[in-house]
Amino acid sequence: MPVSIEKAVVARLWYKGERFEILVDPEKALEIRRGKEVGDISDVLAIPEVYKDARKAERIPEEELQKAFGTTDIAEIAKRIIRKGEIQLTSEQRKEMIESKKQQIASIISKRGINPQTGLPHPPQRVLKAMEQVGVAIDPFEDAEAQVERVVKAISSVLPISFQKVKFEIRVPAAYAGRAYSVLKNTCESVEEKWLEDGSLEARVEVLGGMQEELFQKLASATHGDFVSKKLEK
Repeated sequence: MPVSIEKAVVARLWYKGERFEILVDPEKALEIRRGKEVGDISDVLAIPEVYKDARKAERIPEEELQKAFGTTDIAEIAKRIIRKGEIQLTSEQRKEMIESKKQQIASIISKRGINPQTGLPHPPQRVLKAMEQVGVAIDPFEDAEAQVERVVKAISSVLPISFQKVKFEIRVPAAYAGRAYSVLKNTCESVEEKWLEDGSLEARVEVLGGMQEELFQKLASATHGDFVSKKLEK
């Protein structure tokens, strides 16, 4: 389906000192930015042209495109501009992307960090509240993982956070050992298992501080609560 010029936004790349712009469908462009392959570039571009200034319709000659990108293929150039440049999102798109990224970051912090005063994880909503309180800036395009350290530093003044791993000794009777072992392998950072002669499982595990509650909930479900745990000293 042709892209409406009225709904198109500018995707811009500064490359070798020159500005290259294209008019794109914002949603399709974001899909490409996130790694999705596109079949027909006409579904992404409002006009199959590359501009110095898209709003003024200052078209870039093919020889300049060849010199800069090594090709005059508009589809290939457009993909490069979208993936490496900036997309002028609508205010609603930017808001939605930032909110989604905040949720991802808060989830990571909640799973990895704990309150050093209580030894318990901070729920994601508490982390989000702290992020709002300090007004930390979130980049809608940058990977959530890459922003965690900066966000933690920003909110630490209002929310005490300690990133550490906790060790436990877990014992599970033979009847549930197999299912429990699967939980441990999928939830813990490391597992040192010992299978006893009666088929029961004894394991020493290391889990991210914020994952303790999830670990024990999963173990309780897998064993009907029939397991023993002991927190080990650091």
